[in-house]
Amino acid sequence: MGERLAVVSGGGTGIGAAVARGLAADGFDVLVVGRRVEPLRATAERIRAEVGREDAVGVVTADLTDPEQTAGVVAAVGGRPVDVVVNNAGGYLGGDTTDLTGMAAHWRANLDANVLTAVLLTEALRPALRRPGGRVLLISSIAAQRGGGGAYSAAKAALHGWAYDLAGQLGPEQITVNVVSPGYVADTEFFGDRMTPEGHAKRVAATLVGRAGEPDDIAAAVRYLAGPSAGYVTGQVLGVNGGSVLGR
Repeated sequence: MGERLAVVSGGGTGIGAAVARGLAADGFDVLVVGRRVEPLRATAERIRAEVGREDAVGVVTADLTDPEQTAGVVAAVGGRPVDVVVNNAGGYLGGDTTDLTGMAAHWRANLDANVLTAVLLTEALRPALRRPGGRVLLISSIAAQRGGGGAYSAAKAALHGWAYDLAGQLGPEQITVNVVSPGYVADTEFFGDRMTPEGHAKRVAATLVGRAGEPDDIAAAVRYLAGPSAGYVTGQVLGVNGGSVLGR
């Protein structure tokens, strides 16, 4: 068992899995949290083999929109100080928006998946955050900064405002709070079967560097913000988007 512990939600695939792998490589013990046990177990086994530590990654199955299931993450922490919380759970949820009932369900689903999951996990682990030195990270989206995603854009933008509040609350305890805002990242489940070759090419063309992002690009930003070099960085939104939206 290592000295440092990180909790990563949505840790079974894509960006979350890359973040978990990177933090484990940096010496953290990692708890990956998600609703689907099989991807979590597969990711945990792969990372354990890569870093050569059998206890490097633990698995917690939980729907983080449910307070009772979220409490299970606290139980899995087992009283250890938590050095890093990475709120990566979420995604774009479609729905029938042809009437107000459908519209309400669609908005609630996106807010629950992208905002409530982060709020409940962070608040559940807040007493356990290491003082001084804890890190809270929220994974947002370029859609929060430029729109285009409807309820999803609004939900991700809500994380920014909450992060600013949380940074103010936790700063006096030497705990930092930051947002990582990815642009287009290939090799994730985000688009499902909705991505076309034309859509991919359009998103790559919108960057300044001429390529799609990779999960490891986002993980690298998280690793920096989770590490000792970022102790003076808090209340910030770090865009990792290849220049498709410029800093502001």
